[in-house]
Amino acid sequence: MFEPMKGSFPPMPAISLLVPIYNVERYLRACLDSAANQTFHDLEIICINDGSTDGSRDIVQEYLDADDRFRVIDKPNTGYGNSMNRGLAEATGDYIAILESDDIMYSRSLEILFNAAQEHDARVAKGPFNFYWSTPEERDEFFWAVPEDQVGKVVNPSEHTEIFYLKPSIWSALYRADFLRDAGITFLETPGASYQDAGFNFKVWASADRVAFVGAPILRYRQDNEASSVNSPNKVFCVCDEYEEMERFLRAHPLKRKELEGVKNRMKFDSYLWNYDRLSDDLRAQFLTRASKELASDIQTGVMDMSLFSVSEEADLRAMAYQPEAFAASRGALAQPGKLNTLRRYYRLGGVPLVTKLVASKLKGRA
Repeated sequence: MFEPMKGSFPPMPAISLLVPIYNVERYLRACLDSAANQTFHDLEIICINDGSTDGSRDIVQEYLDADDRFRVIDKPNTGYGNSMNRGLAEATGDYIAILESDDIMYSRSLEILFNAAQEHDARVAKGPFNFYWSTPEERDEFFWAVPEDQVGKVVNPSEHTEIFYLKPSIWSALYRADFLRDAGITFLETPGASYQDAGFNFKVWASADRVAFVGAPILRYRQDNEASSVNSPNKVFCVCDEYEEMERFLRAHPLKRKELEGVKNRMKFDSYLWNYDRLSDDLRAQFLTRASKELASDIQTGVMDMSLFSVSEEADLRAMAYQPEAFAASRGALAQPGKLNTLRRYYRLGGVPLVTKLVASKLKGRA
């Protein structure tokens, strides 16, 4: 249980911790306990209640009554992006952190991130996290959400573009509030959308010239919240909306567009492939129709940097763009392990020439 904390706190705290909440009563106390028990005390904890209809708001009230650092924003159910933008607009801290309402933050995390940001004068401080399962028994699995070889260093993501391909995990980071404001970084507000961490994360990496990475896990990222699924018909194209938002951002920043257009489109292919694989069969067909048109256009207009693709990746890209039916038919072969099945799959996509090219690249270590 959290430790009640009453008293006089600075009107402008060092950190504003944003907690977006929607119908998560089962996990909310563990989340808010972890926020209240941070060793870094100079913070405000802003609970953004997105029209919850379960007991979530009553739970929030318990923390409001016990701890002066807690605040609440009550709003109609208008979605995650709108909730986060409301939190960003009302935060008074020098730094912004995010804690999803079903996750659990380790007690020293904000202290570790704040010290790293201060020490390195960083726009962003970020760390890894643990995948977390609470059933059938508690289990943690460490995940490097930052480049292991860059821990303790200051990095400019535009010069180390491999950072863009890491899992977004926007909640294992601390952001300077003035940096976010000056760069115009907000969330896309598509109601009921998913993947809204993708656009936010891209804009952060595209804009930040000083990022500090830490090696300590920041939180437990819950994997057993049955309400978190995004495999529904109205969310099929949410990932496409996020990449449209990234493109809008780059158009508004021509120099960044020149540097990062190819990176963004390589990310787009990876995300579209991931999204395709996780959808049900009927939703896959809908998504593939749109994805193939977008990817074909990107190839034809020359904004897809093929130097960022291996031979097999380029084969999948071109198949997804120009041979969607063949791509769909062959993709199921990935469920069958083994080198022979892989070769059979690429034979279906490109015949002997593609298989020959793939084998040659494999020998060179570029498959």
